[in-house]
Amino acid sequence: MSTFNFSIPLGSVDLDKLETDADYRREAQRLLPDALTRIGEKTAEVAWTELQKSFRGIPGFKGNSSSSDKSRFIREGGQNHRRNASAQDRRSIEDHIIQQLKEMKRKAG
Repeated sequence: MSTFNFSIPLGSVDLDKLETDADYRREAQRLLPDALTRIGEKTAEVAWTELQKSFRGIPGFKGNSSSSDKSRFIREGGQNHRRNASAQDRRSIEDHIIQQLKEMKRKAG
């Protein structure tokens, strides 16, 4: 996971407390589980849409239009990604969160 073309929602962060690299790393580690879940959910949402599109072209198959099935699929995708992300992916996302935090602090003042 080397590039990100989206912003990870960081919620409420007290930027005044972020002074050292260790502070940024600690905050990124706190935010990491939620970020992993959100990334997994977005990926699952795209996968659901693509699966439904592919089923339309196959005779005898009908896409699943149940919103509860879609919600469950997306929720499970997020949970699975959080549990199964590799150490390299976790570190890469953590580094991306740190970059976002530094950018937020720079813009804040």
